[in-house]
Amino acid sequence: MFSFTVEKEDTHSSARTGELVTPHGVVKTPVFMPVGTRGSVKGILPNQLKAIGAQKILANTYHLLLRPGPDVVEALGGLHAFMGWDGPILTDSGGFQVFSLSELNKISEDEVAFVSHIDGKKMLLSPKIATEVQNKLGADIIMAFDECVELPCERDVMEGAVKRTLRWAELSLEAHRRTDQWMFGIVQGGTDESLRQYCCEALIELDFPGYAIGGLSVGEGHDLLVKTACYTANLLPKNKPRYLMGVGTPRDMIGAISGGVDMFDCVMPSRNGRNGFAFTQGGTLRMRNAIHTTDKGPLDEKCDCYTCQNFSRGFLRHMFLVGEMAGPILVSLHNLSFYQWLMAQTRLAIEENRFDAWAQRWANYDLVRKQIA
Repeated sequence: MFSFTVEKEDTHSSARTGELVTPHGVVKTPVFMPVGTRGSVKGILPNQLKAIGAQKILANTYHLLLRPGPDVVEALGGLHAFMGWDGPILTDSGGFQVFSLSELNKISEDEVAFVSHIDGKKMLLSPKIATEVQNKLGADIIMAFDECVELPCERDVMEGAVKRTLRWAELSLEAHRRTDQWMFGIVQGGTDESLRQYCCEALIELDFPGYAIGGLSVGEGHDLLVKTACYTANLLPKNKPRYLMGVGTPRDMIGAISGGVDMFDCVMPSRNGRNGFAFTQGGTLRMRNAIHTTDKGPLDEKCDCYTCQNFSRGFLRHMFLVGEMAGPILVSLHNLSFYQWLMAQTRLAIEENRFDAWAQRWANYDLVRKQIA
């Protein structure tokens, strides 16, 4: 039911294209996964995701554990039926949210006790519980439970988190009961290369079918993020997929792809879209700015998404100013389409042996601000 094949390797970097086969379809890599935190990508329907070329989406274990609960999702036919999405799905383990959303949590060697950010209810999450929840949800790819540490931190704190992550990885594998789900191990270690290497080597011994790089995009900056991601990716087996968790600016992704990363997810295109921030091939736009008031043009002249084919910048600005939901929905849809276009063109650049020039085009993209008043 599962396989991963590297199809083309860049001659000047570690960038590569690949094919990931899952029970719910084939995914071409590098790939960006839209985030459907609670079972839905905010404001975007599954058929719209299909139309823009989304191949795989992510759902969040922590949020689905709290509401509606894994038993409800299972009773409703599993995550694919629940979400109305027949393509591949990945679920994270919930670890990041436990440490980022709960102000009160207590870590032991076997579990994390935390307080729900919704109603203050006391909860437990452990490798066994996180795995059982993901088994019930039924995503194609699930994640081992790990400990996320906020940066910067003392080395001994990070070292303790790495060792706990490795122990939890073993327990997650022991608890995993479904053969129609692949479980990925998660590499932690912050920006400390020696800890990253130690974590990689130990996880490789456990022989996961794929590996994620966690603990980045937490304020370390672009250069250090890419350096750490590329260093880590090149320690991992070449014949298995590599997933950089929660990273999603164009230049961060292209930089990580140069080091051999295959998969990405991030809330950035949809969250920024809801806040009137648009990604275009020429730069970024803030749709509330007065410069767009009478602009008849689309967000991006080169884009063929539904938003760009039917609505002007002036209309979209008006939607944001009057609080109509059409504005956030349409800009989110465009942003997600842009991200799918970016991945498709990146795959093509690797296949045509021009990735180096393509990467240079995006090296300073996030610093560009186009037509901002």
